[in-house]
Amino acid sequence: MSDTPFGFGLPPEEPDDGDEGKKKDQQSGGGQGPANPFGFGGLPGAGGLGGPGADNPFAAMFGSLNPTDLGAAFQQLGQMLSYEGGPVNWDMAKQIARQTVSQGTADGTKDASVGPAERTAVQEAVRLADLWLDDATSLPSGAGSAVAWSRAEWVEATLPAWQELVDPVAERVGTAMGDVLPEEMQAMAGPLIGMMRSMGGAMFGTQIGQAVGVLAGEVMGSTDIGLPLGPVGKAALLPINIETFGKDLGVPKEEVRLYLALREAAHQRLFAHVPWLRSHLFGAVDGYARGIKVDTAKLEDVVGQFDPQNPEQLQDALQQGMFQPEDTPEQKAALARLETALALVEGWVDAVVHAAAKPRLSSADALRETLRRRRASGGPAEQTFATLIGLELRPRRLRDASRLWASLTDARGVDGRDALWHHPDMLPTATDLDDPDGFVHREQIDFSELDKMLGEAAGGSSGKPDLKKGDATEDDSKGDETE
Repeated sequence: MSDTPFGFGLPPEEPDDGDEGKKKDQQSGGGQGPANPFGFGGLPGAGGLGGPGADNPFAAMFGSLNPTDLGAAFQQLGQMLSYEGGPVNWDMAKQIARQTVSQGTADGTKDASVGPAERTAVQEAVRLADLWLDDATSLPSGAGSAVAWSRAEWVEATLPAWQELVDPVAERVGTAMGDVLPEEMQAMAGPLIGMMRSMGGAMFGTQIGQAVGVLAGEVMGSTDIGLPLGPVGKAALLPINIETFGKDLGVPKEEVRLYLALREAAHQRLFAHVPWLRSHLFGAVDGYARGIKVDTAKLEDVVGQFDPQNPEQLQDALQQGMFQPEDTPEQKAALARLETALALVEGWVDAVVHAAAKPRLSSADALRETLRRRRASGGPAEQTFATLIGLELRPRRLRDASRLWASLTDARGVDGRDALWHHPDMLPTATDLDDPDGFVHREQIDFSELDKMLGEAAGGSSGKPDLKKGDATEDDSKGDETE
């Protein structure tokens, strides 16, 4: 995972001795200070965008320029700065994500097209997983199809969901980039503000592309972070990442694939048959994100000192983050709601998958614990969200939620447990995770009282609302005798 919150590309290569002197000459003539908010320096060849081996944040886009390439380079730069499609340049994000995927992961694993045998294996694993889940949950199958994705296919399929999650915060940063200009310049700096917002879109697009590209090398399905990132009703697994994950576990490859298919299929059931859940989760993310304030002082400093010849300075400033949660009751409530919702989703999946896998897979306990630790320790998914929107999407209370769902299963059975997903107000709260037994007991009483109230309401609909239940029965009996 890149540590650069708005990384502008790949780290520069070390220059050779011949380039070092040229680089120093360029730096001495091209450095820009706060007076130049973008600090582009001179033209290529004088410390600006070009020059092989230069510390160039646009190197991933432009490569090593020569005079012949100059026109094309500035054309690309113009396209980037003229972007007006929204707070994030998603075309750039997609391009960089695909480039990141093509470079392979840190262990040298390269992306590759999924072969027919792997596609068949994934389809069979999801089909078997759905059969096993029928005994563990009352929710029917939610996977209309099962697919095996390459990393590049995962990028393509999940970008729409990333756009929905990231745009709210990116919009706020884009607005803040215009607000950092001195007040006396606001009225006459329209074009500059537009250019700064386009730069903000490019910055977000670059970082999102890098983060999503790295994440594509780690995830094993479409629901690894507890949110539905892929198309509705499509269970997806990434064979290449599953193989890497299971390589050192000492567990047969088929069991690893099947256990992960169980998790993917369980998520699909939940999101397919709890119609309000997706909007509830995305709304919780959006509600929390809108309560995050942008550190305008840091942003102003970053914009004022932006110098492509010294990207390390920019990276160091941004690594400290520019997002700060508002310390308000509303923001704390939004965070609690999000963390609880994530924990309930992941806890339910954990409990249901364990119930389905335990009697059938000898490695069920080991795989469960491995995935729990991977999720709770802040894996790539959590780091990605922390980088993109200042939010750690970590189900901190996964174990508590899993225990609560298991207690509900023991007390009320599978149907009674799954009935809680009928409405968000029926779900446990953060307080209930502290006292699962109390919640189970209280909900049992509440449901019986609700059934009683509904029965009385149905009995009173005969047009005799003032009669007691016994009186109504007595009158009815007399009527029967008369007839």
